[in-house]
Amino acid sequence: MANKNQSSRLTTQQKARQGQVGIFCQQAQIHDKTVGDVSHRVKDYLRNKYPQLTFDYWKSIEKSKINEALQKVDPYLGQTLFVSNARIIPDGGVIVVKDDNDEWRVVLVSEAKHQGKDKENIEKGKLVGANNDQDLMEAGNAIERSHKNISEIANFMLAESYFPYVLFLEGTNFLTQTIHVTRPDGRVVTLEYNSGMLNRLDRLTAANYGMPINTNLCKNMFVKPKDKTIMLQAASIYTQGDGESWDKGDMFEIMLDVAETSLQMLGSDLFKQLTNN
Repeated sequence: MANKNQSSRLTTQQKARQGQVGIFCQQAQIHDKTVGDVSHRVKDYLRNKYPQLTFDYWKSIEKSKINEALQKVDPYLGQTLFVSNARIIPDGGVIVVKDDNDEWRVVLVSEAKHQGKDKENIEKGKLVGANNDQDLMEAGNAIERSHKNISEIANFMLAESYFPYVLFLEGTNFLTQTIHVTRPDGRVVTLEYNSGMLNRLDRLTAANYGMPINTNLCKNMFVKPKDKTIMLQAASIYTQGDGESWDKGDMFEIMLDVAETSLQMLGSDLFKQLTNN
């Protein structure tokens, strides 16, 4: 039931926007094949909607810049750097906006990962495994590298009260529902969403503290265990859930929703620009 609710919520969010956003979605579908191109379209849309603000797109963030941000929080942080030109390169890059103090602030960070070609292989009649006699391939662990970039952006934004990191997942290693796939010979293969052999979602939900997927978690949550207050920076994790690839228009909708949440959170720091023009 929870999975169905998440899918319904995502569908509702996608249908909520109309007008100019719809035009941008169509363009995104036509022009792009990667999350980076969709990110550029989000940046262009924001520039059109908020002409008073200055937006930019960063392909990467230097580790030295991350350390500088940490040192502003506390001088004991951000001291270690072994490779001077080390950097992180999120798939979709980073959209930033200049605030009233002429400082760049993060609006959106996006990545898209594909893992699990079982559906495609079955539809083609291709058998896999060491002896080419299996319908399904045991999932790998490459997706876990996503945790590194999430952690680095969390460090970079440690002083912020929002975390606009969006991770799009596609492929049969990220199922949220059981699917049935037919081979060319007519045999039907069942892919169970809760199979430990296939599903790798549980290896990523550490990045959102086990909160719901397909949900905008941009606003940081503050929890109070005993006498402490802890700020949670949670990645917003989205999956199609049925092994299909992401529609670029849907990606645009989600990325724009998170980006505008960031601008809302930055409202007081953008006040002069928004009111003086």
